Amino acid sequence: MTGKFLKILTLLICSILLAGTAMATVTAGDLAESKAKREVVKIFSPEGKRLTVHQIAKSGEPDLIYSSALKYYEAERWGKSAELFDACRAYFAGSIREDSIAFFSARSKFKERDYSEATVKLEDFRRKFGRSVFLEDAEAMLAMCSYYLAPGPSRDQTVTSQAIVAFSEFNERYPNSKRVEAFKNLIEELTERLKEKSYINAYTYFKIQRYKSAVIAFRNALKQFPETHHHEDILYYISVSSYRLAHNSIESKQAERYLDMLDTYYSFIETYPESKRCKELERYAKEAKDYLDKNNIKQ
Repeated sequence: MTGKFLKILTLLICSILLAGTAMATVTAGDLAESKAKREVVKIFSPEGKRLTVHQIAKSGEPDLIYSSALKYYEAERWGKSAELFDACRAYFAGSIREDSIAFFSARSKFKERDYSEATVKLEDFRRKFGRSVFLEDAEAMLAMCSYYLAPGPSRDQTVTSQAIVAFSEFNERYPNSKRVEAFKNLIEELTERLKEKSYINAYTYFKIQRYKSAVIAFRNALKQFPETHHHEDILYYISVSSYRLAHNSIESKQAERYLDMLDTYYSFIETYPESKRCKELERYAKEAKDYLDKNNIKQ
């Protein structure tokens, strides 16, 4: 082997070890900024001229581009390493380096916090390299991309659900992975976000006085997430919404809706008999009972 090839091979092995170590325990803090000063990378031509990343990418020399990409990767210059890995992919198509180049290109984007682009690259990697030694790391990163892209509970939670599915599928596929416990914790965190979103949606209906929709939304939230920490709030708002719906209804619907209100009231006081809200709900229940008694409707 030539000295140049041995150097490139050494760089590749070091990078593989680096990737395996860094991805071994992926958590929400994986992308914390390094306190250590990043190494300045200098690449020179045979004539001794320092080359820019653009010049390296356009050099037409696959080994130079590849080895430079690894140097920038090790120096945590993620944008530049991604550019160079992309620049050399075509040269090594079909070779034993193809999957490692694709992986490090995606991981560079991940470390650069470009999660949308990293997602595209990782999904492409998973399709093309289903037997790669980097597959587990790639799928872990793909799940983490969804996690980082997931918005707060006030916004649409489609990506949050996708992240939960991705973490769950990873844990099923790699039950012995060191990441399993960390991903379980992230699943719990994201599930809490979904609980919060379901509550916010229902409460929004209540605030805009769409009480029928509020009752349905609160009941769905409780059915989907019975362990929610908003449990008392939800039962309370179901009862209040039911009362206001009945109180504001046309006469032909009032009796049935007051009966429904009483059901929600009894459910609340049975579950939270010491709640400060009981007195308020008792007043609503009295009105419901008075209406039903006045109209000779059996309770």
